[in-house]
Amino acid sequence: MNHAITILGCMVVLAGCSRPKTTSVPQATARGAALVEVSGGKQVVQEGMQLDQPVVVQANDAQNNAVAGAAVVFRGPAGVSFNPASGLTDSSGQLSTVVALRGVAGRYAIRATTTDAAGKNIELKLEEIVLGYQQTLGRELNRQYCSRCHDPESTRERVSNYDNLTTKPHAFSEGDTLNKMSDADLIAIISHGGPALSKSPEMPPFGYTLSKSDIQALISYIRAVADPPYHSAGVVYAKN
Repeated sequence: MNHAITILGCMVVLAGCSRPKTTSVPQATARGAALVEVSGGKQVVQEGMQLDQPVVVQANDAQNNAVAGAAVVFRGPAGVSFNPASGLTDSSGQLSTVVALRGVAGRYAIRATTTDAAGKNIELKLEEIVLGYQQTLGRELNRQYCSRCHDPESTRERVSNYDNLTTKPHAFSEGDTLNKMSDADLIAIISHGGPALSKSPEMPPFGYTLSKSDIQALISYIRAVADPPYHSAGVVYAKN
């Protein structure tokens, strides 16, 4: 009898240990009326990596003044982790978290939530982008061959040529324009330069520099970072 009780007791202990962990939310000392993004949204990272910059959010009151001591919780889909997953806003009304994206390639919606004085949840949604192998290769090719003209910002490693061009190139994230171009259009302009699509001759041809697979990788990257997101036209079936 005692042996059976012992086994039952062990089963209860094991069952208790197997319960999923819950996020411990600190006790708020103040309540905000809104959450706003300070920085960290729309970052691009390779599979299995953490974001280069932390995500920073700010709690404000109804007059848009920063609120210190508001409790904020970060959540995301499977494969996303936060450090910390929750906390109180500091004296500037802000809370930052380091985000790691362990899932497959795609777009990930992460959420920051706080509670107002009436007990209503206030949610802020941010989007991050995870690149697969081909898209990561495309990003490296962009850095090597394209960003000098397509990115107006200079860095310590690269001086932008953007301001020297008469026709300003589109950023690869400029989905309003590039989403309207087919893959065949992008292949033509990358391979043969701007004149291939009656565009600026300042866009040089890269057909002798990049392989076909390189160009496909570059297009895959352009599609991945498009804002608004790119949606393929899909399969079109002929009518009877």
